[in-house]
Amino acid sequence: MPSHTATAYWTLAPGRGALQPEPLAEPTAGEVRVKTLYSGISRGTETLVFQGRVPQSEWQRMRAPFQAGDFPAPVKYGYTSVGVVEAGAPPLLGREVFCLYPHQDRYVVPAEAVTPLPDGLPAARAVLAANMETAINGVWDAEPGVGDRITVIGAGVVGCLVAWLCEAMPGTCVQLVDVAAERAGLAASLGLDFTTPDADDLCDERDIVIHASGNPEGLRLALALAGTEARVIEMSWFGASEVNLPLGEAFHSRRLTLRASQVGRLPTEHAPRWDYRRRLALALELLRDSRLDALISGESPFAELPELMPHLAEGAGKVLCHRLRYPTLP
Repeated sequence: MPSHTATAYWTLAPGRGALQPEPLAEPTAGEVRVKTLYSGISRGTETLVFQGRVPQSEWQRMRAPFQAGDFPAPVKYGYTSVGVVEAGAPPLLGREVFCLYPHQDRYVVPAEAVTPLPDGLPAARAVLAANMETAINGVWDAEPGVGDRITVIGAGVVGCLVAWLCEAMPGTCVQLVDVAAERAGLAASLGLDFTTPDADDLCDERDIVIHASGNPEGLRLALALAGTEARVIEMSWFGASEVNLPLGEAFHSRRLTLRASQVGRLPTEHAPRWDYRRRLALALELLRDSRLDALISGESPFAELPELMPHLAEGAGKVLCHRLRYPTLP
């Protein structure tokens, strides 16, 4: 029989986390109990949470669907969990599912909170679903068209996924830019053109520039590369940090548009027909491409997360998606 106690990861104070036991109720009608197989760490957002850098103004808007506790701490936070339904709603029994749940080895949620994985998508790769949702939303906000010249700055998970989606459009010319020259191999594995900010082949006069590096210098570069009346899409979130931008110089004469993209809201043009469940289903379908395994930069046992998290938070430029593996025995 499964234990009626679960184990969850909590950020207890800025820079310090621990695994803690939690009571696990039996699922009632309309609920399922999920045994976690993998979860993924969103290095950008979860680093800000772990370090206590979520600004007070965003404490409510930043809440994850099944978050427990409150910012800054103690808080149980996360939103990338893949597991198998072991009890509850009969149509889902034995199905591998994705859920926006924090790092926890077992949990009970409403059946509608889980999404079955499509055929052909391994559970280990499905931890990229939240990143893919973010990328889809970013592309929707950018509104690329056939033949557009597009630059994506930041070859992290989201930046690579955005560039990969844009590259699939007919006629587009997509360039992925990152300060880490070693990301060229990753870009090549995804079929993407890559360069660095100081390289001679860096393209300017772009129709769309999408920034996802998490570094203010990347956003300043985005403004410099944009052509007249181009769109600059900001996908990074800086938490409580302020960013200085050159909004003098040619920003006005080129009539640039600077737009924020945030996965928590569907773009206005899509909202009448799309909901979050449909977007997640699309993200999971798109993840069936095995080339995207290149975006998993490491894997560790769930039990090591308290010691691992400080290292991941400091690993800027080195960590892509780090996957946690959970024990498979009952």
